[in-house]
Amino acid sequence: MVRMRVIVILLMGLLATGCGSAGSGEARAVEDARDNAREVAQRFYIYNARVYPAEFVAHNVADLNGVEVMSFTGRTTAGEGVRVVVRVSGVALKGGWVPGEQVTVMRCFELRFATSADVGDGEPRDVTCPPGGPRTFEPWPKTPEIPVDRLEEALPRVPVGGRVDVAEVRKAVGSVRLDPAIHREFKVKGDVVGGLLWIKPYLADALDCVLIRVAPGSTSVWVPSRAQRMIGEAGCDVDHAIDPMPPPH
Repeated sequence: MVRMRVIVILLMGLLATGCGSAGSGEARAVEDARDNAREVAQRFYIYNARVYPAEFVAHNVADLNGVEVMSFTGRTTAGEGVRVVVRVSGVALKGGWVPGEQVTVMRCFELRFATSADVGDGEPRDVTCPPGGPRTFEPWPKTPEIPVDRLEEALPRVPVGGRVDVAEVRKAVGSVRLDPAIHREFKVKGDVVGGLLWIKPYLADALDCVLIRVAPGSTSVWVPSRAQRMIGEAGCDVDHAIDPMPPPH
C-alpha cells in the first residue's frame, strides 16, 4: 500500500512537471517572438535618423519574411514619429512528456520610429493584435533603367580632327527610346559635347544618372560613384560630363 502511494505521488509530480514545462515553453516562445520584433526595430533603426513617410516605413517592414504589419499610425518619422504594429511568430521547445515537442506562438508588438527617439527607444511594446488581416501594400514604383550598353552602341564615334555635332548626339540618345521620365541635358564646350541622363528613384538618397562625353577621338559613357550621385553632391551634373570629376578617395 505504501509502495502504491509512492507511485501515485511520483506520477502526480511528473504531471506537475509536465504542465510547468509546457507553460515555460510558451513563455520562451513569446520571448523568442519579442526577440524577432526587436530585430526588426534594430534593422530599421536608420529611420530614426531622418524624416520618412509612414507608409514607406511600414511597407519596408512588411517586406521582411515572417513579419506582418497589422497597422501603423503617424504621418512621418518626424517628432513623435510612426508606430507600426507587427505580428511575428516565436518558437521554443516544450519539453516535459514529449521531448523535442515545439511550441509556436503568434504575438503582436508595437515598434516606434521617430527622429526624437533615443538609443534605448527600440524596445518592442507588447500589444493586442488588431482585428482583421495584415496590411497589404501596392508594389514599389519601378525606376526606369538607363541602359549604358545601348547608349554606348548608339553614340557617334568622331575621328581625331573631326567635329562633334550636338544634334547628332541628341539623335543617337533619342534612338535608344528612353523612358520619358528620364531627364536629359546636353551641353557643348569647345569641341566636346556632354550629356546627362538622370532620374530620382522613389524616396532614394541617390540619383540614378549616366554621363556622356563625345569628343574627337573619344566617346565615353559612365555612371558616377554612389557617393557622387548622392542628393546634394555634384556628380550628376552635365558640366562633369565635359570635365569629369576625379573618383572619390
